[in-house]
Amino acid sequence: MAALTTIRNIGPAFAEALTAVGITSAEELHALGADAAYAKLLENGSKPHFIGYYVLHMALQGRPWNDCKGAEKQALRKQFDAIKARSFDQNRSELERILNQIGVIDRKVK
Repeated sequence: MAALTTIRNIGPAFAEALTAVGITSAEELHALGADAAYAKLLENGSKPHFIGYYVLHMALQGRPWNDCKGAEKQALRKQFDAIKARSFDQNRSELERILNQIGVIDRKVK
């Protein structure tokens, strides 16, 4: 199994975040796909960030992170917004959501 960092655009910090949610190899990430992997990150407490989302898409395509432009970027933004709406803090009260944003609640607690 290849390390996550063997994928273009996946550095040590991104690899650590993926590993924390159970994605431990390049093969697992490719099999899961960008949308499902990003949803796992959000469901486990990562803050939504559009650039991180499209960088993951570009990484799995073997493209430079800044290659995403125009209509492709707009389409990815719509997908990102949908994933964020489904995955980010959906099972938390408003107070828990705010406490999570400032780092008071454990990331894996739901």
